[in-house]
Amino acid sequence: MTINNSILSSLSPLFPYFLSLLIFFLFLEQISYLKKKRFVPGPALVLPFIGNVVGLVRDPTAFWDHQSAVAKSSGLGFCADYVIGKFIVFIRDTELSHKIFANVRPDAFALIGHPFGKKLFGDHNIIYMTGQEHKDLRRRIAPNFTPRALSTYTALQQIIILDHLKKWERLSNKTSSSSSSSPITLRFLVRDMNLETSQTVFVGPYLGPEARERFKADYNFFNVGLMKLPIDFPGTAFRNARLAVSRLVETLSGCAQRSRRRVESGDHEPTCLVDVWMQETVREEAAAAGAGLPKPDNVSDFHIGSYLFDFLFAAQDASTSSLLWAVALLESHPEVLRKVREEVAGLWTPESGSLITAEMLASMKYTHAVAREVIRYRAPATLVPHIAAVDFPLTESYTVPKGAIVFPSAYESCLQGFTEADRFDPNRYSDERQEDRVYKRNYLAFGAGAHQCLGQRYAINHLVLFIAMFTTLLDFERHRTDGCDDIVYVPTICPKDDCKVSLRRRCNRWPEFASP
Repeated sequence: MTINNSILSSLSPLFPYFLSLLIFFLFLEQISYLKKKRFVPGPALVLPFIGNVVGLVRDPTAFWDHQSAVAKSSGLGFCADYVIGKFIVFIRDTELSHKIFANVRPDAFALIGHPFGKKLFGDHNIIYMTGQEHKDLRRRIAPNFTPRALSTYTALQQIIILDHLKKWERLSNKTSSSSSSSPITLRFLVRDMNLETSQTVFVGPYLGPEARERFKADYNFFNVGLMKLPIDFPGTAFRNARLAVSRLVETLSGCAQRSRRRVESGDHEPTCLVDVWMQETVREEAAAAGAGLPKPDNVSDFHIGSYLFDFLFAAQDASTSSLLWAVALLESHPEVLRKVREEVAGLWTPESGSLITAEMLASMKYTHAVAREVIRYRAPATLVPHIAAVDFPLTESYTVPKGAIVFPSAYESCLQGFTEADRFDPNRYSDERQEDRVYKRNYLAFGAGAHQCLGQRYAINHLVLFIAMFTTLLDFERHRTDGCDDIVYVPTICPKDDCKVSLRRRCNRWPEFASP
């Protein structure tokens, strides 16, 4: 005790200096923030280091709504803020967002996908690639989404969707003690369906039942970590997520290895996406060897496994968001629901026992319009964060400082330009109105530029198939409560009530599809 008192006594004369030094650093931080912000609207003062992170974590919806309101009211189309030592710029203006998307290169902006993405995803993610390497990789990926490849996936998607719809209907009626069905919460059920769909479509037979369960648990760790602060210590959600990503990539790399063996053995009929990819990879490797050239870059099993994880991340949460909003919006727009059911009934019936073919799917023009409008009206990936690699002139009067994180808002752009943009209206895609062409630059739900989503046709097909089957096979009623349609981030957006519905079978009997 005496020793401690002695140490405190010897240090006490230094406390005023420590305090002065701390105040000086806090003052410098405020000066740095204000210097970067300049005339841009945003808070005049920010909390040291943490900035406005408390508001962001506690209520992301309110935080981003406030950013949008500030950006809109200023007339500039963007605003500034400060979060965990990072100066951020929120962009509401569509043309300024396009300027960011068009300048993803080493001397302008780097796409990061998540404010702490590199720590979480690792350096192998597609979103961090630029230049010729990125172009070459997109060229290799493109065959995975040709009409022929998509038709292979369509059959797998329907079989899994049907299996889950049956489970949901049983669950809704099992929990009811009366003749009417009970409401069930769809968010986690849809997420599980999408995860199984992604597993089956992407890696098919190369992922066994036990591996799928481990995969599901690891993906849940990853999902939880996305919404947490980057505190990378043992036992934290962020550390669990980072370790889960490593295990997921290892699992998918093993799937790529088994697919390679199958393709190299001469079995050329693809069963899933990785087979389509591996066919092109093996062909390219053989062509390079025959010409005496080195092996192409980024074609190892590890690289392909890493990129498969990127696909999974891109497809999983965004698709879950869109499917939930589709159910919510169809239930609240009965005339749209009626038209969807009429169109699907004219092309496919459950009693036929046959799958919806690629030709039938292409003929569902109105249902496609509904799917596109769901994605526009509630763009699932609302923000696409980039980091400024250099000082970049955003406008004639303002330069984004190096190191700033810039958030172009796909959500805000999708709600601008279109006729009555804040109204759900699938007819805007009709041949007469063609708003998808007139306001093409506003439709940023799939991004733009060099990193525009390669799998958007797959995503839309999945949503159309789900809408067609869900509305044809089931009657559904939303269990409405105050604020149930409010937006929450999880990490993509979904209805606040997680889409609570009661389900009843609508068809005379379930279709009978073969197992995948």
